[in-house]
Amino acid sequence: MTYETVEVRKLTGGCGAEILGVDVTAMSNRQWGEIQRAFAEHGVIFFRDQILTPEQHVAFARRWAPIDVNRFFTAVTGYPEIAEVRKEPQEKTNIGGGWHTDHSYDPEPAMGSILLARELPEEGGDTLFANMYRAFETLSPGLQQILEGMKAVHGSAHIFGAKGVNAANPESAGRYGNHHLVGDDVVHPVVIRHPLSGRKALYVNPAFTLRFEDWSAEDSRPLLEHLYRHAARPEFTCRFRWREGSIAFWDNRATWHYAANDYQGERRLMHRITVAGCALQPATA
Repeated sequence: MTYETVEVRKLTGGCGAEILGVDVTAMSNRQWGEIQRAFAEHGVIFFRDQILTPEQHVAFARRWAPIDVNRFFTAVTGYPEIAEVRKEPQEKTNIGGGWHTDHSYDPEPAMGSILLARELPEEGGDTLFANMYRAFETLSPGLQQILEGMKAVHGSAHIFGAKGVNAANPESAGRYGNHHLVGDDVVHPVVIRHPLSGRKALYVNPAFTLRFEDWSAEDSRPLLEHLYRHAARPEFTCRFRWREGSIAFWDNRATWHYAANDYQGERRLMHRITVAGCALQPATA
């Protein structure tokens, strides 16, 4: 795919591309169209040197879709649309320190998340991404066929609920809230037809997928763990090194992400806005 008004530079063969030569606060219509195409093609796109005010961050997000406010995260003061992703020097655990995709526990999962770097450690704190198109396309044909006829149950109570892992972690007190807003478990196709690209993508993740529909958690575990190991293979991934003013915008329907927790004793502060998506359709629809 060629681009005329922006430079699109792939990070790796796995996924991800940097968008060069653009100011996200002053995009022309042609630039905007090409950036949308790059997002659909690469699953996650990155911008450098974007020093945004909170108002500009919100405006950029709204250009993509209505904002889907995360009901569990602590918000930036005065900006309920912006979730704070913060780790203080004395804290040991971080936010997002495992492979996952945001909001798969919602009936209409979020399209994507726009993460802006505010304060960074001297080194470390990278974010990794994995390509769920490639994860599905490289499975054996027989397993692909089986998975296309399956659905999986997703939920959030074990993470964000009153008895979830976050509630048991003292460091979570200033990061999360609203335990009572945990909703019912939801069901999504295991393989979706991506609403933008039309490609087939694997749609399970280690954080929020509980089991296959009509299967027990115990029976589901071996196949899910096989899919998780496969999807996280290095050749499907990229690793993004942050700088102040960097933006990552990932597609929750086409990628996983993982925040590396390798900067003990230093502060890392990011601002995240999540934008709304739609109900997911099976690959066979």
